[in-house]
Amino acid sequence: MSSQDSGEGFRESHIAFSAQDRASVRAFFDAAVATGAAVLHEPRLWPEYHPGYYGAFVRDPDGNNVEAVCHLPE
Repeated sequence: MSSQDSGEGFRESHIAFSAQDRASVRAFFDAAVATGAAVLHEPRLWPEYHPGYYGAFVRDPDGNNVEAVCHLPE
Protein backbone atom coordinates (compact mmCIF):
# COMPACT_ATOMS: atom_id res chain seq x y z
CA MET A 1 0.00 0.00 0.00
CA SER A 2 1.38 3.40 -0.92
CA SER A 3 1.09 6.49 1.21
CA GLN A 4 0.18 8.79 -1.69
CA ASP A 5 -3.55 8.92 -2.42
CA SER A 6 -3.85 12.43 -3.81
CA GLY A 7 -1.84 15.40 -4.99
CA GLU A 8 0.99 15.73 -7.47
CA GLY A 9 2.08 12.42 -8.93
CA PHE A 10 -1.07 10.52 -7.94
CA ARG A 11 -3.03 8.90 -10.71
CA GLU A 12 -6.15 6.96 -9.78
CA SER A 13 -6.59 3.55 -11.37
CA HIS A 14 -9.88 1.82 -12.14
CA ILE A 15 -9.59 -1.89 -11.48
CA ALA A 16 -12.50 -4.15 -12.45
CA PHE A 17 -13.03 -7.78 -11.53
CA SER A 18 -15.45 -10.00 -13.38
CA ALA A 19 -17.83 -11.79 -11.01
CA GLN A 20 -19.54 -15.09 -11.78
CA ASP A 21 -22.92 -13.86 -10.53
CA ARG A 22 -24.67 -10.97 -8.80
CA ALA A 23 -24.29 -12.58 -5.38
CA SER A 24 -20.51 -12.44 -5.88
CA VAL A 25 -20.72 -8.72 -6.65
CA ARG A 26 -22.63 -8.21 -3.39
CA ALA A 27 -20.11 -10.37 -1.48
CA PHE A 28 -17.21 -8.31 -2.91
CA PHE A 29 -18.93 -5.09 -1.90
CA ASP A 30 -19.77 -6.28 1.62
CA ALA A 31 -16.23 -7.56 2.23
CA ALA A 32 -14.62 -4.39 0.89
CA VAL A 33 -16.80 -2.11 3.02
CA ALA A 34 -16.23 -4.30 6.10
CA THR A 35 -12.47 -3.81 5.70
CA GLY A 36 -12.75 -0.03 5.38
CA ALA A 37 -13.15 0.67 1.66
CA ALA A 38 -15.11 3.82 0.89
CA VAL A 39 -18.40 3.29 -0.94
CA LEU A 40 -18.52 4.82 -4.41
CA HIS A 41 -21.63 2.97 -5.69
CA GLU A 42 -23.57 0.18 -4.02
CA PRO A 43 -24.40 -2.88 -6.14
CA ARG A 44 -27.00 -2.11 -8.79
CA LEU A 45 -27.85 -2.40 -12.46
CA TRP A 46 -26.10 0.05 -14.77
CA PRO A 47 -28.31 0.07 -17.91
CA GLU A 48 -26.35 3.03 -19.29
CA TYR A 49 -23.43 0.60 -19.80
CA HIS A 50 -25.54 -2.25 -21.23
CA PRO A 51 -28.57 -4.30 -20.19
CA GLY A 52 -27.62 -6.75 -17.44
CA TYR A 53 -24.51 -4.82 -16.28
CA TYR A 54 -24.57 -5.28 -12.50
CA GLY A 55 -21.71 -3.67 -10.61
CA ALA A 56 -20.47 -2.21 -7.35
CA PHE A 57 -17.65 0.31 -6.88
CA VAL A 58 -15.47 1.12 -3.87
CA ARG A 59 -12.38 3.24 -3.26
CA ASP A 60 -9.43 1.27 -1.88
CA PRO A 61 -6.99 2.66 0.74
CA ASP A 62 -4.68 3.88 -2.06
CA GLY A 63 -7.47 5.93 -3.65
CA ASN A 64 -8.22 3.60 -6.56
CA ASN A 65 -11.67 2.84 -7.92
CA VAL A 66 -12.23 -0.93 -7.58
CA GLU A 67 -15.23 -2.57 -9.19
CA ALA A 68 -16.82 -6.00 -9.28
CA VAL A 69 -19.14 -6.57 -12.23
CA CYS A 70 -21.37 -9.34 -13.53
CA HIS A 71 -22.55 -9.17 -17.13
CA LEU A 72 -25.05 -12.03 -16.84
CA PRO A 73 -28.78 -11.77 -16.19
CA GLU A 74 -30.02 -12.62 -12.73
